[in-house]
Formats: sequence, C-alpha cells, structure tokens
Amino acid sequence: MPAHGRVDIPPAPPRGRRRIILFELDLCQSVGNDRPGTAARFGNVTNNGNSFKHIARRETALFLGLLFIGFVLMPFGIYLVGQEVFGDYSGHGYRDFFGTLSAKIRNGDAVAWFLVLSPYLVWQLVRLTALAYRRASP
Repeated sequence: MPAHGRVDIPPAPPRGRRRIILFELDLCQSVGNDRPGTAARFGNVTNNGNSFKHIARRETALFLGLLFIGFVLMPFGIYLVGQEVFGDYSGHGYRDFFGTLSAKIRNGDAVAWFLVLSPYLVWQLVRLTALAYRRASP
C-alpha cells in the first residue's frame, strides 16, 4: 500500500480486438517467438499495425505502377534502342510498333504479356531473393 493510504488501481485492460491481439502478442513472446515479424496475426491487424486493406492497397498500387512502366515506358525504350541497333521499324514508326504490341497483348500473346509484366516479375524476384537471403543468414 502506498503512502497516505491510497491504493494504486491498475489500468483496465483494453477491450475488444485490441485486447485479443495484445494477448496473442504476449503469448507469442512467452513461447519464445520473439523474432521481428513472427508475432501472431489476428483478424486484419498485424504486429506492426498494417492492416490487410493497407497491404492490399500498397500492393495494388505497386502492381499498377509497374504495369504502367511495362506497358508505356518499356515499349518506348525498346523502340528507341531497337531503332538505334537495328534501324527503322518495319512499320511506320512508334505508333505502328505500339499498335502491334497492344494487339498482341489483346490477343493473349505470352511473349507480349511477359514483356508488359516483366517489371513486376523482376520486383517480385528481388523480394523473394531478399527474403531467402534473410532466412538463410544466421
């Protein structure tokens, strides 16, 4: 009992989902699962506060940005490099080149889709490589 006869009352535990998440985090830490990123996930909240909605929005923005790069900027760069290395395109310039590429994309040509999706695929490959490196390091 503290001085002057006052009793310290502990704060009330959090209510609702937050209480369950805090309990799970404490449980994970008590069983030795204290590595960063390994705390239990419950519902749509993770241990660092990112919600599923936030992660999905970020990944969608990343995909759309890299799709824009693959669909607009890469073909332009390929056209310019091809023009310098091989000479004029057999069609009538960039408009014809882009028209041919977009027609192949609409028809489902696998090579054209690989070209357009390659920035996103390369980014995912870099992510997986970094994850494998982190997991392999002691």
